[in-house]
Amino acid sequence: MSEAQLYNFLTGGLGLLIALMTLVAWHLWRMREEARAGRLSALEGVSHEMRINLQRMVSELSQVAGNPGVGPDVLLPIRHPQLDGVNSSLISANRNGIAVVGSTYQELEARKLGLRAVLAQGREPGTALDDAMDAAINGIAALYMWEVHKGMKPAEAPSTRSWAVRDWMKAQGFRCDVFPGMHLRDEVVERLRLYGLTLTPRPLTHTAHEYYSMQYDRYADRRGPLGQRRVRPDETPAEDEAAEPAPKRRGLFGGFGGGKKQAAEAETPAEAEGERLPDFDLSPAEPPPRPPRPEPLAADPAPEPADVPASPPPNGDEPPRGSA
Repeated sequence: MSEAQLYNFLTGGLGLLIALMTLVAWHLWRMREEARAGRLSALEGVSHEMRINLQRMVSELSQVAGNPGVGPDVLLPIRHPQLDGVNSSLISANRNGIAVVGSTYQELEARKLGLRAVLAQGREPGTALDDAMDAAINGIAALYMWEVHKGMKPAEAPSTRSWAVRDWMKAQGFRCDVFPGMHLRDEVVERLRLYGLTLTPRPLTHTAHEYYSMQYDRYADRRGPLGQRRVRPDETPAEDEAAEPAPKRRGLFGGFGGGKKQAAEAETPAEAEGERLPDFDLSPAEPPPRPPRPEPLAADPAPEPADVPASPPPNGDEPPRGSA
């Protein structure tokens, strides 16, 4: 085999190997996508199956509530093959949500069987009908958590607007007046709030008149900015204050350096031997009286000016002074 044939063989083998690896990778990717699509389809099938069962049960309960003489044949048994298939297969899904859906189906079946027994006996379906309606409300709440929040726990789900829940029910075909004397959408919202889902806005606790009529004391409110109202201690007489021991003085940093000084002040050698120190008058002495301030001497009176003779008039016998 020549060198050129060897190079052709290696080039062809490498190309064939690359094509084979590309084909294997494409098949693996396709199998993965098909498994993912099948898993999503199975989970959507569980949601669709539960929605159909709930809509049918709500319709049946509406007929029982509207027609008192209806028989037990109106209530059909509940079947859930999609849920059974998901439980039997190894599908990667939220098993917590699937368990909630399974328990919801058990409650629906139990309430429907109890209502069928009451209708078969010809009795008034009062309490049994109310229990079946309550189970239907729980089922709608579980379906909402499964579809919208992917089976999360209500406490872990993000905050949601209550009108978003009502819009979802409206899109799914759940009418608000399907049960007589009950607003179905409001009941589902309150049930979700009861389970721990954060829904906004929160319900009002006071009317406008009650809220603005409230007397708020900012001093008595412990959670307010000023805290609880402070109670001033009663003034005690001076004798009681004198009888109380003086508080101990501490050092600079919570006691360091102050203990030795307190011990020295508390106990002296004379007191340790049982002797009593003489009492000294440590009150400050009164200062000596100041000498009287001398009064200032009176000033001498100014001398009076001497009398000067008046000069004769210029037209007299005697010539004026200074003339020749």
